[in-house]
Amino acid sequence: MQHDPSPSAFRPDVGATPRGPAPTHQPLRPRGPVATPDPHDGGFEASDAEARALASGVRLRILRLALDEPLTNRELAAALDLNPATVLHHVRTLVDTGFLEALEPRRGRRGAREIPYRATGRSWYARTPVTSKGMLEAFVAEMAQVPADRADVTMTRLGLRLPPAELEEFRTRLGELVEEFHGRARDLSAEPWSLFLALHPDTSALPGTAPEDRAGPEGAGA
Repeated sequence: MQHDPSPSAFRPDVGATPRGPAPTHQPLRPRGPVATPDPHDGGFEASDAEARALASGVRLRILRLALDEPLTNRELAAALDLNPATVLHHVRTLVDTGFLEALEPRRGRRGAREIPYRATGRSWYARTPVTSKGMLEAFVAEMAQVPADRADVTMTRLGLRLPPAELEEFRTRLGELVEEFHGRARDLSAEPWSLFLALHPDTSALPGTAPEDRAGPEGAGA
């Protein structure tokens, strides 16, 4: 959705470690051919390596952090409160799969040579199995950093019971709305916002009972 995984969710993502010095390294490049996203053909089927890369909550957060502003490994580690060596492992995985790209080196603190990385946007077009665990980890970690006094956070829980055709209509319209706003130009002067949306089977129902058995005496559901 970012430029972060992806409308595949509509069509069928951290423990801190001690900090240390950022390792020096050469610009990372993909190890093999990378599929070019094509928004007109509905994206591309993710390989096993690409799907695994997008199954990590930490890597999804890296893609979000590097969406609008290139960041070095040191800056990413500081934002995630992780060891730079740990973050470099995730960065390499994202570069190898083409979801992150290395830009020209720049001088950092004390004149050190640093490599900034930027999200390529490919993850939006990758069709993958639903990576709910990684997406949920990223969502929980990011929500934990939102100030408690922000009154403009919107959350909704909705229970649905629709026939298959109407459920598919609902799913399609959600996907179309998200795609529409994803396609709009990003205003870098505006405050960044994030959307997490999940449509999933409701497991709150009593197991082993049919819908008609859960109705009240007059046939009215709770």
